Amino acid sequence: MSETVILTGRVLCFDRSPFDGDPAGAARVEEAVAIAGGMIQATGARDILCAAHPGAELVDHGNRIILPGFVDAHAHYPQTAIIASWGKRLIDWLNTYTFPEEMRFADPAYAADIAALYLDLVTANGTTTVCSYCTIHPASADALFAEAQRRGMRLAAGKTCMDRDTAPEGLRDTAQSAYDDSRALIGRWHGIDRLTYAITPRFSPTSTPAQLDALGALWAEHPDCLMQTHLSEQTDEIDWVLGLYPEARDYLDTYERHGLLGERGLYGHAIHLTDRERARLRETGAALVHCPTSNTFIGSGLFDMDGLMAAGHRIALATDTGGGSSFSMLRTMAAAYEVGQLRGRALHAAELLWLATAGSAQTLHMGDRIGTIAPGMEADLIVLDPDATPALAQRTARAEDIWETLFATIMLGDDRCIAEVRIAGRVAGAGAG
Repeated sequence: MSETVILTGRVLCFDRSPFDGDPAGAARVEEAVAIAGGMIQATGARDILCAAHPGAELVDHGNRIILPGFVDAHAHYPQTAIIASWGKRLIDWLNTYTFPEEMRFADPAYAADIAALYLDLVTANGTTTVCSYCTIHPASADALFAEAQRRGMRLAAGKTCMDRDTAPEGLRDTAQSAYDDSRALIGRWHGIDRLTYAITPRFSPTSTPAQLDALGALWAEHPDCLMQTHLSEQTDEIDWVLGLYPEARDYLDTYERHGLLGERGLYGHAIHLTDRERARLRETGAALVHCPTSNTFIGSGLFDMDGLMAAGHRIALATDTGGGSSFSMLRTMAAAYEVGQLRGRALHAAELLWLATAGSAQTLHMGDRIGTIAPGMEADLIVLDPDATPALAQRTARAEDIWETLFATIMLGDDRCIAEVRIAGRVAGAGAG
């Protein structure tokens, strides 16, 4: 029996970014995709693939749409249990909800339970790759890496580092322990199977200059690691930062002067940027991560997708669980559309889907492995059912092309639309091993 599996349906294959020219012309629809050994072997006509792979298992998805698995470029898995908490802006959110919950991750068993629950939830929503913050506890990173490894998932994550007294005593490390713990975690997990380490200072207000220096030095020693942090999420946060770092030219400068600005850097939110910050981020090739449900839920502001993309920035899309109000990248795409509308730019369905797949994969420096359906790519795939609910079915019945179907599914869909998830070619389920 051949190990090859052929999935049939409407297979969406991006050939370029939809932000470069006509969005609708950025992708083509094939009839089938062949996978084997966890990799995509070919796309094309059903009959041709079946003839090329006699004995292959055939899985017919009818009129459903086969997409790359979603890539969530910024999340906080330790905030799973506090998602959808009421009424706070950023600083109060951290003190009221986030920090008390993160203290619970001192218990490795609790961390392991939440790691499994979190990956169950995102997988059910069609997300096959995540870049997540952990807590200051090394065991919180171990738990998430181990659970992702068990499932065969591609994951980036890192121990969150905070040594300033702006964080509560139970959630502070030191400059030295942040360096030592992160270095040990890199040795244990980075580059193992499908795992990537992300050096993770939470943000400048919770790190001293000494800690930022230490983490900048660590990144210089391990330049193939990612580095993730937060930048210019809220205006009162910016004032806070500049009060703590009076010598800094701006918020970004608090990272730049400590060696924490580079092309493998991921800067979450990036809403209220100065002209200098925009220019430096663009010059260095750093990535900006748009977190639309979080930005509206916590009242942060409206990300300038159109202006930043036109200026050549690299941009990803993310849920920002649990400041973000959903585990679903469909809901995140819908929110990105709504934010764009408020800024006068209606994003096309192709642009939204590209941000949630290839765009995010590229910002994570994984675009040569995930995010598109093409031969030689890893077989992280989802099957989208545009008839999953009565409300959606009646709308997609009127759709004149695949983009109208996909846009309706983005705006009306949820986890019920995710008919199948494959991670490295294997069908995934809750807790799948």
